[in-house]
Amino acid sequence: MAKDVRMSDIAKMLGVSTVTVSKALSDQKGVSEQMREKIKELAAELGYKAPGAGKEERGSYNVGVLVADTYIERYSSFYWEFYQKINASANKESCFVILEMLSEADEKNLSIPKVISEKKIDGLLILGRVRTAYLRNLQEHSDVPIIYMDFYDHDAKADSVISNSFYGAYHITNYLFELGHRDIAYVGSILATDSILDRYLGYQKALLEHGVKVRQDWVIDDREEGEYIRLLDKIPLPREMPTAFVCNSDLTASMLIKTLNQVGFRVPQDISVAGYDDYLYPGLCQVPLTTYSVDMDTMAHTGMKMLIRRINGKTVRCGMQVVEGNLIVRGSTAER
Repeated sequence: MAKDVRMSDIAKMLGVSTVTVSKALSDQKGVSEQMREKIKELAAELGYKAPGAGKEERGSYNVGVLVADTYIERYSSFYWEFYQKINASANKESCFVILEMLSEADEKNLSIPKVISEKKIDGLLILGRVRTAYLRNLQEHSDVPIIYMDFYDHDAKADSVISNSFYGAYHITNYLFELGHRDIAYVGSILATDSILDRYLGYQKALLEHGVKVRQDWVIDDREEGEYIRLLDKIPLPREMPTAFVCNSDLTASMLIKTLNQVGFRVPQDISVAGYDDYLYPGLCQVPLTTYSVDMDTMAHTGMKMLIRRINGKTVRCGMQVVEGNLIVRGSTAER
C-alpha cells in the first residue's frame, strides 16, 4: 500500500541517496531536473505520500526529540529545561512530542531511533551535538525532516538552530575588559564541539581588539577526549594565574570555581569567573554566575516552526538560525 512506500525505497530503485529523493520531492536545489522528474514520476507511480500528509488541515504532528543520554546526565539543568521549552512550543502548535534517549552504544553502532524505524513521528529535533557519522547515517535512512538544535554540522547538511556563541563570548570577554581585567583565560576544549570553538573565537576577537595576545597556557581544557568526550572532574589550573576566566558553560564555570576555592582563591575577590548559557543545577555553585543567557524560548519556537514548514513540504533551503541571548551580570565578576 502507498503508506508503506518510503523515500529509501525510491532511492534504492533509482540508485540515489535518500537525501536526493527528499530534495527532489521538496523541490530543493542540488538535484538535476532529469533526476527530479524521474523521482517524482516513480513516487507517484508507487503512491508515495510524505510523512504528515493529510494532517495539515488539522495542524497536528508527532514530533520526535532525540537527545544523547549523557547530556541529560551531565547537563540536566540545561538540556532538560531545553526539552521542556520544545515541548511547550509543540503544544502551542498542537503537536505531540515523543522523547527518545540516544545511548552511547546506539550512537556508536549507528542505530536508527525507534521513533523513526517504527514510523511514529512526522519530524525530528536532535537536541545537542552527536557524531557526524551518526547524523549522516540518520539522514540517509530517514524519511522525515530533521532539525539540529543547539549545534550545527558542516558535513551533515541540515537545518539548525543555535545560540550566538561567537558574539556571546565576545560580549562576556569585553565586559571583563571593562572591569579592568587584561589577563583573561578561556576554559573549554576548543575542538570538542563547534559551539565551544565559536565561543573561543569570540573570546579571541575581544582580546585581539584590546591588543592582548592569546596565551596558549591560558586556553584550558575542561573535558577529556577518547572514544567519547567527557567533562573533567577538576579543571587544570595554569602555573601563572590570570585575573579572570571566560568559561564555555556555566557547568564548567562552577567546576572551575570549586577548583579555585580548593587551592585558596576567592571568587570574585581574587579572580573573576564568567560562564555561558545561564543554566545550572541548583546547589552546584555557591557564587551567582555572570553569564550569557541563552534564549531557549526563541530557539525552541524557531526550531518548531522550521520543522513544521519542512513537514508541510515548504520549499526552503537548509539554513542556520542564530538566536541572540543577553549578558547577565551577577556576583562572580568584579573590578580589577
